[in-house]
Amino acid sequence: MSIKGKAYIAGIFEHPARKITNMSLAHLHAECAKGALEDAGLTIHDVDGYYCSTDAPGSLGGINMIDYMGLTVKHSDSTNTGGSSYMYLVAHAAEAIAAGKCSVALITCAGFGRPGTIARDLDTAIPDTPFEMPYGPVTVNLYALAAMRHMYEFGTTSEQLAWVKVSASHHAQHNPNAYLKKVVTVEDVVNSPLIADPLHRMDCCVVTDGGGAVIVVSPEVAKRLKRPLVKLIGAGESPKGQMGGKIDITYTGAVRSGPIAFAEAGVKPSDIKYASIYDSFTITVVMTLEDLGFCKKGEGGKFVMDGNLISGVGKLPFNTDGGGMCNNHPVNRGGITKIIEAVRQLRGEAHPLVQVKNCDIALAHGTGGSLSTRHGSATLIMERE
Repeated sequence: MSIKGKAYIAGIFEHPARKITNMSLAHLHAECAKGALEDAGLTIHDVDGYYCSTDAPGSLGGINMIDYMGLTVKHSDSTNTGGSSYMYLVAHAAEAIAAGKCSVALITCAGFGRPGTIARDLDTAIPDTPFEMPYGPVTVNLYALAAMRHMYEFGTTSEQLAWVKVSASHHAQHNPNAYLKKVVTVEDVVNSPLIADPLHRMDCCVVTDGGGAVIVVSPEVAKRLKRPLVKLIGAGESPKGQMGGKIDITYTGAVRSGPIAFAEAGVKPSDIKYASIYDSFTITVVMTLEDLGFCKKGEGGKFVMDGNLISGVGKLPFNTDGGGMCNNHPVNRGGITKIIEAVRQLRGEAHPLVQVKNCDIALAHGTGGSLSTRHGSATLIMERE
């Protein structure tokens, strides 16, 4: 069953705080829900579907939040694919709406950031643990491994990767809520401390408190609301693992999720006016752009150079809120912020200095997990109606 034209994003909300000390996790989820419902012009009583990931509190996750917020729902989902979870969940909500399982789906993300790198799970029941944990993998060195291999295979340079951060910083300066607002240069990035060769500190995303929410509704609900119509027209998802050791870490699951989404939407990469690309690290953006077809494999470094990702300057404006590089990366699930900014662009509600002219088709892509081991990729394509 295709979701094309069968579901709309009617409400969005991004929590403005980046450091939160005065509320519980459940309260933060509920506050994000309230903001998105108000944006849509709906109430909690209209919600008949609820979706969240494992950032929801309690052993039952979504069930705990449904109880806490007093929801009466006919459908729910708590898929966890790390940073891409919320692309998966928006697509799953659209599928449920298309199947008649619900008509107003509330999707919430919230959490508190953790300092430093995140160690891999020590649970010995996980099949990969005995083979990987002796080598001390953490998030940053697993992405660094992919970056180093990409450099070896294709001649990608640290200066090229730096342009991802530079572009994000040019956008973040216009976002009053951005965690980092200072515009940086390529030299600033490559001269920042080396964290895991070849990735420098400025090649890494921020980790913040915060969250956001999205409301997905049926066409019938969307057309009675007094909100700009943002239609979901394509979605694709694809995990990528170790493949029994036959693994090439220079590509991501986007090589599959992207074509699925483009085919469903009936568009191609050249039709995309704006792209929200998950930017856990600069290498994530470079590889994802290649795998989605915005440039040839191995040419991502050249593609991002010289401001090509800066709104009003380059060919493909990306992450005009500052992205995970500079704005917000709540609970290591920054995918929801990518959806929110894409909707802002389609509505014409982005900051005037980064708003893309005639933005009618936008893409949001999430990556969750590790490029060098296993991850989930998910792609959403949206259209202004």
